Amino acid sequence: MDGDIVGLILAPLIIFLIFVAPIWLILHYRSKKQVSQGLSAEEQVALQELAGKAEAMSERIQTLEAILDSEAPEWRNRA
Repeated sequence: MDGDIVGLILAPLIIFLIFVAPIWLILHYRSKKQVSQGLSAEEQVALQELAGKAEAMSERIQTLEAILDSEAPEWRNRA
């Protein structure tokens, strides 16, 4: 009776330790290594492009808000 219970607990634990745990550790530390390396050259270029687009969008929004302020001064209170 007690041997059956121990077997039911021990068998999955051994299978986990032999197959799942090593793969899990390898994948975990591989992802940690990739994160610590920083951005690749392509990712840095994409980040610079996005920053430029965000800056341009910010300027456009400021321009549109200035136009709306001059043409419809109460537009901010309508929402």
